[in-house]
Amino acid sequence: MRISKCLKHAFNMVVHSKLRSWLTIIGIVIGVGAVIAIVSLSESAQQEMESQLSGLGGDLITLTAGFSRGGGTFGRGDFGGGGAAKATKEEVVLDRTDIQALKGIPEIAYIETEIRGTVEVSYLGRAGKVTLTGVDQKVWSHVTTSTLADGRFLDPADQNVVVIGGGLASSYFDQPVGINKMLSIENRSFRVVGIIDDNGRSIYMPIQMAFQVIPEKDQGIYDSIIIKVKNEDTVLEDLAKIEQKLMMVRHVNNRTKDFSLSSNKQMQATRAELMSTMSMFLIALAAVSLIVGAVGIANTMFTSVLEKTKDIGIMKAIGARNSDILIIFLFNSAIIGLVGGILGIIFGGILSGFIPALLGDVRFLRGGGFVSMNAVIMAVSVSILVGLLAGAIPAWKASRLKPVDALRYE
Repeated sequence: MRISKCLKHAFNMVVHSKLRSWLTIIGIVIGVGAVIAIVSLSESAQQEMESQLSGLGGDLITLTAGFSRGGGTFGRGDFGGGGAAKATKEEVVLDRTDIQALKGIPEIAYIETEIRGTVEVSYLGRAGKVTLTGVDQKVWSHVTTSTLADGRFLDPADQNVVVIGGGLASSYFDQPVGINKMLSIENRSFRVVGIIDDNGRSIYMPIQMAFQVIPEKDQGIYDSIIIKVKNEDTVLEDLAKIEQKLMMVRHVNNRTKDFSLSSNKQMQATRAELMSTMSMFLIALAAVSLIVGAVGIANTMFTSVLEKTKDIGIMKAIGARNSDILIIFLFNSAIIGLVGGILGIIFGGILSGFIPALLGDVRFLRGGGFVSMNAVIMAVSVSILVGLLAGAIPAWKASRLKPVDALRYE
């Protein structure tokens, strides 16, 4: 029997069992749709995350005082150290000694010092508490990952000027704050020279002025040191060198280490791994629906074999071979899987656009999902494969029926 004729017989079997076929197809649609939606949202979230993390600066390393062996997700833990969970007992600081030690490492391109504190800021009669960061204005523009919406970064000669976050400029006060406007910070006047392109409410000023504005900060003591290495590809190796140099200068070992180093490269890798693990878990859950759909196809095919027993006997009596019967029933199950896969792709595309609206303002899902060609090919292939596997046993059983027994079947 020709393949085209087998396909025609298989198609007629689907058409003449509309209700049962469509109920089976719905099971495949739900499974494929769920997988498509999750894969699409996962790819969209991955791209959004990579876009955001790419701006973090993979060549940056942050040095902070204190060390916790309990660890942290994004780098405030032990890098290469062992030992029991134990926090540093005595207060430690970062100072000029650490800066001098870092300057002797050739792999470092820039070193930037920062201090932070909470200050009172007022503008046109409206006052509030915001975070102030004192930065080394000579290198800050080379180290920061922020971009400007307006104005400029701090210059080496700047004194009584500040750069502010976009949220502070646009919505914190009763009126927007523009370039060259004057802010009162702890009863001192500062001119705005730049506005960051973000929603933050932070203020950045030269570190020497920040020491004067934040009274609890001691001159020459830093909250953090930002290190920019020359080669992003070797940042982890450079981090290890920096760690060894600081341990030698600060006279500590892995058990008594009193500082922490964190790399944005590590954070990127950790988040990407977390996202991948979560996506695989959700896909595995959605795949359960495909298994249910496969059981539905198998049930439909077994029922079709019972219904078509006499027809199988007649076809065999007029010369149909076992392979012809097998192909007909396999085509039948494959058609059900194919139709379910195509409709599942459409359903999954709609679902991937609808889920972000239900979840609200989720950071990595703001752009919604998109159905990639890889997801489409995967969905169609999986749905057909599920159909073939689920229909294999019923098709084999149908092909093994003896013509005499089939004709006698009631």
